[in-house]
Amino acid sequence: MSILSVHGLSKNFRGLAAIQNVSFTIEPRSITSIIGPNGAGKSTLFNLITGYLPPTAGEIQFKGKRITGMATNRIAELGVARAFQIAKPFRDLTVFENVRIGALFGKAGPRDVDATTRRGLELAAMADLADRPASELTVGQLRHLEVARAIATRADLLLADEPCAGLNPTETAAMIDVLRQIRASGITVVLVEHDMPSVMEVSDRLLVLDAGAMIADGPPAVVSKDPRVIAAYLGTPDA
Repeated sequence: MSILSVHGLSKNFRGLAAIQNVSFTIEPRSITSIIGPNGAGKSTLFNLITGYLPPTAGEIQFKGKRITGMATNRIAELGVARAFQIAKPFRDLTVFENVRIGALFGKAGPRDVDATTRRGLELAAMADLADRPASELTVGQLRHLEVARAIATRADLLLADEPCAGLNPTETAAMIDVLRQIRASGITVVLVEHDMPSVMEVSDRLLVLDAGAMIADGPPAVVSKDPRVIAAYLGTPDA
C-alpha cells in the first residue's frame, strides 16, 4: 500500500490556480523529490498535505486514511512530520532539549521520550552536539536540528523543505547522508528541493511541477531528459 496518495488535488487563490489537478502516490521507504521552477506550487503542495491550507478540490490519504483538510496537529499524530527550510529552534535551549520537545509531541501512542530524542539526534548526525546551545549552531547544523526534531515526532513520513538550500558542498554531502540514513531506518522521505545535483544523487523518483500542474514523474535519469522539464527550467526559444 502507498503511504501517501494524492488524487485530483487543486488549490485556487481567488483567480490563481496554484495547484491544478495533481495526482501521485508515494511508496514506503523511498525518497521522492518534488522539483520545479520558482512559483511552480511546490510549497503550496506541502502546505496542503500537512494541513496548513485546505484544498479547493481533491483528496489526500495517508496510509489509506483520508486526511484532506484535517488539522495539522491531527496529521502529525498520524505520523506525518515536516522539516522547514528556515529552522526556528528555541535558541536558549540545547540541541537535546530542542529535539526532546519534538519527541513530546507528534505521533499518537506510548513513547520513550529520551530514547526517541536520542534516535532523532543519531539519525540526523547531531548526537555529538547534543549539549550545545542552539544559538551556537551554524546554518548547516540548524538544518540537521530541524530534521532531528521532525524525526523525533516518531514520523513515518518526513516532508523536508529544501534541506540542502544554501549549504556548501561538504554540508550538502552530510545532509544527503542523513536523508539516506533516515530512509534506511524505515521513514519515507519527500523533499522539495532546488539543488539539482543533490536531487539527482539522493532521489529514487522525481515529481516535476510547473505552474501548479504535474508535468513529469519518474526516475531522475529519465525525468532530467524530458523536454517538458528542460523547457520549464530553461524556457523555449521564440518562434
